[in-house]
Amino acid sequence: MRRRLLIIVGIFLCFNFSGSAQTSSPEAMQAARSLVVTMKLGDQYKALLPAILLRIKPVVTQERAELEGDYDLVAAQVVDAYTPYYDEMLEQAASVYAANFTVDEIRQMDAFYRQPVGQKLLGQSSAIAQQTAQIGQDVSRKAADDLRLRLVEVLRQKGHKL
Repeated sequence: MRRRLLIIVGIFLCFNFSGSAQTSSPEAMQAARSLVVTMKLGDQYKALLPAILLRIKPVVTQERAELEGDYDLVAAQVVDAYTPYYDEMLEQAASVYAANFTVDEIRQMDAFYRQPVGQKLLGQSSAIAQQTAQIGQDVSRKAADDLRLRLVEVLRQKGHKL
């Protein structure tokens, strides 16, 4: 899940910087907001809050045990303070889609993700991304070993001592 969120945030930042000079039409924004809801980006962004709170806990409590219990109680009360940031993430994500796709393309994506197969893809994409990344690492490692042996052999055939 964390890897999926990092990928989404990275894509978001790339799209945001590349498309920030464009202003999207209200129709594109409306379609993009619908897509963002369908893709359940809100759930993913809400899932960031516990990690944020955990990350800032040592800074706020200064790692003092007597503060940590109170921190946990107070942290539960600041959820509402996260709402404007959550809303901003959703709006900016919609802007990214609106800036990079036509209204028709956004509607097609929205229609796809509303279907059972689209929902299944959303639900399994994190696990699939992890599995395919592992495949890439494993096969790349094998390829590097094989290529190293072949290159060493070719260089030896040319008279180099390795």
